[in-house]
Amino acid sequence: MVTTPPSQLSTEQYEVTDAQEKVESLVVAAPKPDSEIDLEFLYTRDIEFRQETIYFIVVDRFHDGDPDNSEGPNAELYDPERQDWGKYWGGDLQGVIDKLDYLKNLGVTAIWLTPLFEQVEELFVAQAAIHGYWTKDFKRINPRFIAEGEDPSLNNTQETRNTTFDRLIEEMHKRRMKLVLDIVCNHSNPDFSGKKGELYDDGIKIADFNDDKDNWYHHYGEVTNWEDEWQVQNCELSGLATFNENNIQYRNYIKSAIKQWLDRGVDALRVDTVKHMPIWFWQEFNADILSHKPDVFIFGEWIFSSPFSDRSVEFANESGMTMLDFGLCLAIRSTLAQGSDLGFQEIQTIFDLDHRYKGANELITFIDNHDMPRFQSLNSDPDLVRVAIALIMTCRGIPCIYYGTEQYLHDDTNGGDDPYNRPMMSQWDTDTPLYRDIRLLSGLRRLNPAVSMGGQWQRYLTPNVYCYIRRYRDSVCFVAMNRGETSQVPEVITDLPDGEHTCILTRRKFEVVDGKLINLELEPRDVIVLSHVGERVKGQTIVRAQLNGVQTKLGERIAVIGDCPELGNWDIAKAYPLEYINTNTWFGEIPFDESAGKLINYKYVLLREGQSPIRENIVSRRWVIASEGTVKWRDTWSSGRES
Repeated sequence: MVTTPPSQLSTEQYEVTDAQEKVESLVVAAPKPDSEIDLEFLYTRDIEFRQETIYFIVVDRFHDGDPDNSEGPNAELYDPERQDWGKYWGGDLQGVIDKLDYLKNLGVTAIWLTPLFEQVEELFVAQAAIHGYWTKDFKRINPRFIAEGEDPSLNNTQETRNTTFDRLIEEMHKRRMKLVLDIVCNHSNPDFSGKKGELYDDGIKIADFNDDKDNWYHHYGEVTNWEDEWQVQNCELSGLATFNENNIQYRNYIKSAIKQWLDRGVDALRVDTVKHMPIWFWQEFNADILSHKPDVFIFGEWIFSSPFSDRSVEFANESGMTMLDFGLCLAIRSTLAQGSDLGFQEIQTIFDLDHRYKGANELITFIDNHDMPRFQSLNSDPDLVRVAIALIMTCRGIPCIYYGTEQYLHDDTNGGDDPYNRPMMSQWDTDTPLYRDIRLLSGLRRLNPAVSMGGQWQRYLTPNVYCYIRRYRDSVCFVAMNRGETSQVPEVITDLPDGEHTCILTRRKFEVVDGKLINLELEPRDVIVLSHVGERVKGQTIVRAQLNGVQTKLGERIAVIGDCPELGNWDIAKAYPLEYINTNTWFGEIPFDESAGKLINYKYVLLREGQSPIRENIVSRRWVIASEGTVKWRDTWSSGRES
């Protein structure tokens, strides 16, 4: 393949084309829910999400596409004037459908929606359940979000699939966009006029906190000590009726409900309040869900998770899902919105701990959300929010944009905290600087595998200036950013090929000599992104192999050997090399043609300069290679023996 030099790439080439998306989204078709299990599908599929750009929408506050459904079952909970922040304002699923082209043009490839389950229809502390976290029935759609008169029952509409929700799925998939459904397993609803935790199974009452004969709920009161793990997992969060995960009836109910949503076309799950349930529950839940739909991507919300927290790191590594990266979010807010003295060094401290995670490149990165003041409520400078967005769009992890950020949407009442961090979307300008940045950087994530899958190396660091590279095989992305006034970097290594390179965002030209930029000048609140795209791995089936838990030293490498031609037929001289990501992770894309659709054996080997290689101390690993598409291996090194 002939690679176009970065200086010749136009702005439009960084925007995702339908052809590129088609190649990236090639998958093995899932068997229908009522068919026999397809073993190839079950044992070879795994969704790839690292190239996605997620857009998070609070459904009620995005766009009212169907005014007829706004009053809902209880008109007293709807405020047509949009002055009462605790009431519904009319956003619905038709509103999301109406704006899909706006989001597609923005570069959004996955949309995360707040929970769509049927909610209680009363006020609690002057607040309606506009957020979707006070569920009444997990098997029904919130009637406020679909057309008036539509049947909200998932059971009743499973065959016809004629709801607004189904039309949203259809329209999204036409545009090759993925739907992320927000789910809640920890709790149902709080006390409304003496009613608490009244739960329904498609309209049939099955549990009641105040008449809990079958022990569906915990009854230990509210959390009083947030350092006590038992309390955090068993006591109530803000008065919400907390499910008893030991009850098999509850577990069967919640899993069956989520499977129904997946059967309707949901592509990924965001899971609320995961720290409030034991890890064994999540391991069982995720195993069941992934057996039902192996190519579903799942991430959880462990509030204020951090690489410094052993428990949240354990969750990310062992629960079966990844999680929202609160540690990086708080460091970005401190550095760019609040002007901390440490500056970018605070952010680099987070990246320096990436080795603690088995999948740092799959953490969900963000700068704000519906539970904290928006970034611009902390600092209204539009150039600083652009720097922050550029950071999460180019660093390791999967970026998530909170709705309206591209329009600089924020309301600073009471510091912009909940509920003022959830204003109504009011502007759809496709020419804002931030809208354009997101579109270009989303295209870059799809075009350059270094950004989505590669390792990350810091190249220049002061409190105000940050330069880093992303690298995978012969693809490279160099990023430089400045939070302060005009600065000059005397010399910085870029890993880019020598020659002229054009910044994706500003179109400025830069000359690389001996792999370096000399006297790089950064304007105030400046971001420079230079990209070089190498040859992509091609094959009938691509296996994205990831190995954790091997401590390599400088000069040591990891490769894969096996009983097939693609892995050298056990000839260690022909082993397939992996790429270094961090001290805990090696990764590589392995093309399979001759062995596609066949059972293979493989193991990992540590190659050492001038010394005997070390093979894993196992018989071998076995895998059925899918006949086409892209799959992933996630393996942990088994203690090796020298040859």
